[in-house]
Amino acid sequence: MLDIHDNDILNDQDTEAHRQAYNAAFEELGLNWYWDPVTYACLPAAGRDGLRAYLQTEQAHLLRAYDLDFLAEAIETAKDRCHKVMIVSRGVSRAYPSRTAAPFHPST
Repeated sequence: MLDIHDNDILNDQDTEAHRQAYNAAFEELGLNWYWDPVTYACLPAAGRDGLRAYLQTEQAHLLRAYDLDFLAEAIETAKDRCHKVMIVSRGVSRAYPSRTAAPFHPST
């Protein structure tokens, strides 16, 4: 289990990006779940193992309808896709900081 008192874990940008990607994946898949930083830090492991533990302990009712491996794979696939989009969009916004400025309106 991660130590929730470890500020490096709670403030790590890479960890935060993965947490946000999981939340985006949950939303994309229609799962009404949200992992706040403390919940994410309290998972017993990182990545797929932490997700599997969460499913088994907090969402066990879903395992009556879905195979654990199937559900974990669906979430991980969506999470990986969301994470890649987040990385690309952050890279673009960093490379072109003026894109966050006022919108461009061409003269007519």
